[in-house]
Amino acid sequence: MVFKNHSVWRKVAMKDNGFVDWTSLPDDAMIQLFSLLNYDDRANLSATCKAWRIVGASKCLWTSLDLRGYKFNITMAVSLSPRCVNLQQVRFRGAESADAINHLNAMNLRDISGDSITDDTLTMLVSRHEDLRCIQVGPDDKVTSGSIKAIAFYCPKLKQLRLSGIKDVLADSINALANYCPNLVDIGFIDCLNVDGVALGHVLSVRFLSVAGTSNMKWDVASHVWCKLPELIGLDVSRTDISSTAVSMLLSSSRSLKVLCALNCPVLEQDITVNTVKTEGKLLLGLFSDIRNVFSDWGCSNEIMTWLKWILSHTLLRIAKSSPQNLDYFWLKQGVALFLSLLQCSQEDVQEMAASGLATCIFANEGNAIIDPGKAEAVVKNGGVPLLLDLAKSWQEGIQSAATKAISNLSADPNAAKTVSDEGGIGIFIKLARSKNRHVSEAATGGLWNLSVGEEHKAAITEAGGIKTLVDIISDWSSDADGVLECSAGALANLAANKKYSTEIAIAGGVQSLATLINNCKFRGVQEQATRGLVNLAAHSVRNGPNAREAGALEALIQLTCSPHEGVRQVAAGALWHLSLTSVNREAIAAAGGVEALVTLAQSSSNSSQCLQGMVAGALWGLSMSKANSIVIGREGGIPPLIVFAHSDSHDVHEVAAGALWNLAFDHSNVFQIVEEGGIPVLARLCSSSESRKARFMAALALAYICYGRTNEFARTGTSSENTSKSVSLDEARTTALKHIEAFILTFSDPQAFAAAVSLPFTLILSCRVCIEAEIGRFIAMLRSSSSILKAFAAFALLQFTDPQGRNAVYHASLMLDAGAVKVLRAAAASANEPIEVKIFAKIVLRNLEYHQQETLYLV
Repeated sequence: MVFKNHSVWRKVAMKDNGFVDWTSLPDDAMIQLFSLLNYDDRANLSATCKAWRIVGASKCLWTSLDLRGYKFNITMAVSLSPRCVNLQQVRFRGAESADAINHLNAMNLRDISGDSITDDTLTMLVSRHEDLRCIQVGPDDKVTSGSIKAIAFYCPKLKQLRLSGIKDVLADSINALANYCPNLVDIGFIDCLNVDGVALGHVLSVRFLSVAGTSNMKWDVASHVWCKLPELIGLDVSRTDISSTAVSMLLSSSRSLKVLCALNCPVLEQDITVNTVKTEGKLLLGLFSDIRNVFSDWGCSNEIMTWLKWILSHTLLRIAKSSPQNLDYFWLKQGVALFLSLLQCSQEDVQEMAASGLATCIFANEGNAIIDPGKAEAVVKNGGVPLLLDLAKSWQEGIQSAATKAISNLSADPNAAKTVSDEGGIGIFIKLARSKNRHVSEAATGGLWNLSVGEEHKAAITEAGGIKTLVDIISDWSSDADGVLECSAGALANLAANKKYSTEIAIAGGVQSLATLINNCKFRGVQEQATRGLVNLAAHSVRNGPNAREAGALEALIQLTCSPHEGVRQVAAGALWHLSLTSVNREAIAAAGGVEALVTLAQSSSNSSQCLQGMVAGALWGLSMSKANSIVIGREGGIPPLIVFAHSDSHDVHEVAAGALWNLAFDHSNVFQIVEEGGIPVLARLCSSSESRKARFMAALALAYICYGRTNEFARTGTSSENTSKSVSLDEARTTALKHIEAFILTFSDPQAFAAAVSLPFTLILSCRVCIEAEIGRFIAMLRSSSSILKAFAAFALLQFTDPQGRNAVYHASLMLDAGAVKVLRAAAASANEPIEVKIFAKIVLRNLEYHQQETLYLV
């Protein structure tokens, strides 16, 4: 909590023993302190002691309520009702909140503002609060003209009525206002479909009128009637199809009119005669005029200026939300500056709308989450960041939320993000993220999400306690706060991309929080970001793996493979792929049913995006490094979808699918299924034509395994007739496979291609194998094959294991020596009947083995 003049109050509360007794402060000082707190903090502070409970219940602290950021229902309204005797102003959002207001028993209510209200609720509300002076409702298409009649009948003291989003505002309703509301001076029928313009001419008390965004207005008739209104001094026709003729009529014929606001009126702006309209000394505001200096250069009463600032902030906000494509120049030249000027206004609702407008207009276009760098630069250059940060500290949560949202959006621009960070924005975001107001917390966590994209900001977020705050938020908020949870999980996911901060997140309990979030919240965005966080946590540290398993992360990820959202399934499969790269995690995933779940996902992903197919194939590739998992994948039907993926035009997809089929082909029980499902032609195509060298090599490895020895062994497991048909099928497959393996080997017959053959990618493929000893043994045995093609390929593979530049080459060499590889290699190298490729590859492997022996002796 930050209070102005807190040092003075501290001295007043200071006792002789040096301790501070805050309860000794005078009641008026404590009431001032309480007035600077939001409702939640007031309630918490009131609960600390009897004295403060009495102060916290003071009726002067409860003259206004802003409920928009809270879940407000009838139960809460009943609990607050004893304090609301003097309540005069309430702002709400949502149908549930609107229904609950009637239970506050606020008989002195003067001002209501909200949305999502029905006819019945609004009628009941005004019937119980006849002292209402100001009503602002909308946008609401559920409110009808009948409610306007009810307002007129029950609110004779009404001064201001602003309704938006109503379909029809009929003559009898407007006439009722004219007859029963003699003090009504400010009327706004905004974004309505039909408004009876003639009837508005009967409301003789009106001084300020807005029909902005209203359709189907008969301007020739309306302008003729309105110019006769005796008290009309301010008129807003922005975002309508008003003509220059109607504008000229109003300006020239109305004796009382002083300002006409016509922003974003296409018909008017396209009329080349608009600049010749005589204003008769009155103010005409449009996108074609210079609005920036109107606050300082145009002398008018405070009453007019108060109304004009509201109209400008509201209209500019509506224009920003509609994102017209041709207004970029306006925003850069005037719009941003206007918003910044309105931010410094003393009217709280104007400040809030200006901050919201600024948060919206800086986007490049509608539906695009990219910030326009020019607009962001304009905000920064004109001092917008410190101004917004100062407003974010306001005790008024509406302003606080809007200002924080604007800073959050600015933080998505790298240059603006640096300014936000330099001005202390990270600390402010972290403090506001703890707010109990959903909108404030969402805006603040969104800012941390945007800033955490940049590596340069991650350290500052962590040092300021951001990780613990984000983890706590995920634990504290219920699953219905989708925005807060998505932003918090997104920020943690970004931080977890760095190994250092990944470890800190795991220590802070982030793994468990994200796993619990995945299980409890079904909102797509939340699941995607939480899963992405687990992916990054799993990718960096072996330490994070066990934590993930203990926290139930595996179960959560496996469950998400059945999500109805493809993006969620994709991220979940990617996370399991990362986790499957360690043997301990492979066992845990299998024990939790992950192998079967991924096979099911693969079977349903034939027509899915290439990204999802690649992630699923990658996860099955990782899991198939275990022999037990390999058998389960084959048994559960994982081979057919992998063959489909291997046929993909995307090398990212067919590369991992080839890797999975290579692993599966190591086990003889899968071989015939690969052949029967048409795997040979697909692998052969990859082996010969894939743009990925890794895919070609792994396809060749799979074909070699299929060809070597195991085919006959598998065929003997069936009946005689079955064996005959299988043998024919396998013989044909063997012939096709050998042909493409030979073609693969021959591509390395020239020196340049051979140099590429012993380069790092091939070496890494074999170095990452789990069963290295069995793999090497397989290739040594293959050197004794009757097929010279398989011999050449075996020597080529062993060459990769022993490449002096490869990882673990010394260890691989020792395994080969123990397995008796030297004798077999020498025989192959010396044979007069072997092809030249077999001899060359065998000799190079022998040379490598000798090199590694000498290196070992040297080290000893």
